[in-house]
Amino acid sequence: MKKAISFVALLFLLTATLPAAGQNQPKSGYTFTVLKELPVTSVKNQNRTSTCWSFSTLSFLESEIIRKGKGEHDLSEMYVVSNSYYDKTDKYIRTGGKINMAPGSSFGDALYVWTNYGAVPEEAMKGLSYGEEMHVHNELDAVLAGYVKALERNPNGKLSTAWKNGVKGILDAYLGPKPDKFTYMGREFTPKSFAEYLDIKSEDYISITSYNHHPFYSSFALEIPDNWRWDASWNVPVEELIQVIDHSLEKGYTVLWASDVSEKGFTRRGVAFVPETEAKNMSGSDQAKWLGVPKNEIDSKIYSLEEIVPEKSITQEMRQISYDNGQTTDDHGMHIFGIAKDQAGNKYYMVKNSWGLSGDYKGIWYVSENFVKYKTMNIVVNKESAPKEILKKLNLK
Repeated sequence: MKKAISFVALLFLLTATLPAAGQNQPKSGYTFTVLKELPVTSVKNQNRTSTCWSFSTLSFLESEIIRKGKGEHDLSEMYVVSNSYYDKTDKYIRTGGKINMAPGSSFGDALYVWTNYGAVPEEAMKGLSYGEEMHVHNELDAVLAGYVKALERNPNGKLSTAWKNGVKGILDAYLGPKPDKFTYMGREFTPKSFAEYLDIKSEDYISITSYNHHPFYSSFALEIPDNWRWDASWNVPVEELIQVIDHSLEKGYTVLWASDVSEKGFTRRGVAFVPETEAKNMSGSDQAKWLGVPKNEIDSKIYSLEEIVPEKSITQEMRQISYDNGQTTDDHGMHIFGIAKDQAGNKYYMVKNSWGLSGDYKGIWYVSENFVKYKTMNIVVNKESAPKEILKKLNLK
């Protein structure tokens, strides 16, 4: 999840009813009916940073905390980021610069920080110690990478005892010192005792992916630069990945979702789909509207969102080809918390983003099942929420 996509807006849901019985044609544009919606905290804004992995993971954990009856909490994303960046610099030096010294990271990294360093509320560490009101990490990213890459060249012939203090100094200057203890809800906590109070255990969560260059029902580390901790994901066929998402939501568990949002079909208006751009493949009664239309006009019609866009059918092979040829990349982490349908009965997942009040639905995206099948890099779920028959295939049950 490496692309820093800056947006300064939020969205909420547009709820509408399905067409009345006997109505043959859908209305103009997209309208959605919510079928399942689980509690989430307010939409946040990562602004000009590549920290979606932290924002989305904490959003997911905030929903888990609500589900566990611990109430609603606003957790500090920058506490996670600061600990992660410190660890990444150490691994960069230890591997001789062979990992990606960039700000992107993974869900597994955020869970590692939770387990090993704990958590703090937003009020205890806002991470804005550099004269900005919103997160802007361009300078921090450049300074930290420049410092660590200079160290890796080892100009003294050996590393001094000061270099880690230098890393800490940079992080503290921009994000603020990490608190050793803090008072919250009238109680004193340390980061570790606060994480224990919230009753989140990283071993309760599993990462699942779907690619056929590794055997199904085995685990492997996704070969992406942001997976610098080399966390493993369980590999299942894509239809079973969808089953895991649906089963989790129906049981009251939300889902962490990593995807490629650089696709044109991931519109900036809050709807995502996989458009079928060949009129000959646009089957159904609406096909005539697309036949004979020039390519540029088809694109214009598709991205205007003035009518429901016909979608491609996604196969396992299509997923693999897109991953192998670099068309599917690890761009962005988000939080799935519900299911909806458009007025034609097509299925969508309700996704909480971290781009602030952007899009037509105030920070919420409606993402088609086809898009999720095609562009999902991996998901993270509470393993208790996955179907038992799939857990059995993974030897987890």
